[in-house]
Amino acid sequence: MTETVKIADAQEFDAFVASCPKGHMMQASAWGKVKNNWDWTGVISRDESGNIKGVCAVLSRKMPMMPWKMMYAPRGPVCDLSDSETVTELLEAVKEYGLKNKAYAVTIDTDALITDTGYIDLLKSLGYKFKDNSVDFNTIQSRYIFRMDLRGKNEDEAMMMIHSKARNCVRKAIKEGVEIVEKGPEAVEEFHRIMQITGERDNFSTRGPEYFRRVMDAYGENARMCFAYYDGKAIGCTLHVLYGDKVWWLYGASSNEHRDLQPNYLLQWEAIKWTLSKGAGWYDLRGGYPDENNPLHGIFKFKKKFCKEYMEFMGEADLIISKPGFAAVTAAQKFLKKTKKIRAKISNR
Repeated sequence: MTETVKIADAQEFDAFVASCPKGHMMQASAWGKVKNNWDWTGVISRDESGNIKGVCAVLSRKMPMMPWKMMYAPRGPVCDLSDSETVTELLEAVKEYGLKNKAYAVTIDTDALITDTGYIDLLKSLGYKFKDNSVDFNTIQSRYIFRMDLRGKNEDEAMMMIHSKARNCVRKAIKEGVEIVEKGPEAVEEFHRIMQITGERDNFSTRGPEYFRRVMDAYGENARMCFAYYDGKAIGCTLHVLYGDKVWWLYGASSNEHRDLQPNYLLQWEAIKWTLSKGAGWYDLRGGYPDENNPLHGIFKFKKKFCKEYMEFMGEADLIISKPGFAAVTAAQKFLKKTKKIRAKISNR
C-alpha cells in the first residue's frame, strides 16, 4: 500500500527518514525547500497496520523547451534495503508517479555500498541501468564517501581517530588563537564572500547567498554555520546539517589570508565535537575523488586525514520511463555538450 505526500504534509514522512538507519538529509522534505525550483514529492509504503515500512522522496523538474520532466531521488529510497518487497513497492510507485507526470526517466543513487549485490541485483531486475564507475563529475552525488563512525566514542577517542598531522594542525590553530564562532542566517553574506574566495582560488563555481539562506531556514536549528576568526577577521567557514543519526558537512571555505594557521582543521574538529554533543553516530564529510588526476583530489587527501577509509556507494542508476523522451533528452544533452566545447575553442583563440 503506497501513497504520496507533499511538503506541507510530510511530518510523518520526515520522522521516518530521521529514524531509519538509511535515512539521509536529502530525503527529508527540508531538501525540497532548499531545491525550491524542483517539485518535491514523497512516496510512502505502509504495512497492513498502517505503519510506514519505507519512503522515497523524488524531485522533478520540466526540461527546457521539452514536454518531459527529469526525476531524481537523492539517496533514496529509505528503508531496509534487504526488504525486497518494500523496495519494489516504493520504486514501482515512483515509476507510476513518473508516468503520470511525464518523466522521461528516474535517477536514484541510494545510500548503498557497492558490495550490496543483493540490492543492486534487485534494481537491475526492476529495469534500472547502472552508469559506469566514475570518479569525476559525471554523477550528481559522489560515489566515494568519507563517513566517520563515532558511535560510542568520546572526544578523546574521536581525536585519536584522526591522522596525527590533522591533530597537530588542530592544536596549532588553537595555540595561535584561532576562534570558532557559530552564527545564524544573518551571516550568509559573509559565508558567501568566503566561498567566492575559495571558488576563485580553486576554480569552481559557488552558490549564491540565497541558497545558503534556504539551507539555514529549511533545517532550522539542525543547520550550523561556523566561522574561524583570527585577529577579528573571518578566515574560514563551514556549513553542517544534523538529520537523524548523522551530521553532514555541506560546504567549507577559507580566505587567502592566514591559511598557515590551519583554520579548516579546527573547523572540522569543532564539527566532530558537535556531532558527539548531539548524540549522532556518524559524521559524513561527503564526497572525495581518489583519482590523483582529478582537479579536486586535494579535498580527498584533506578528508582522508579525518577518516582513514572511504566508502564506495553503488553510484547512479536510471530507469527509463519514456523511451522517446529519454532519446530526445539524451540527444539534446549531447548537442549542448558539443556546442559548449566549440564555444570554448572559439573563445580560446
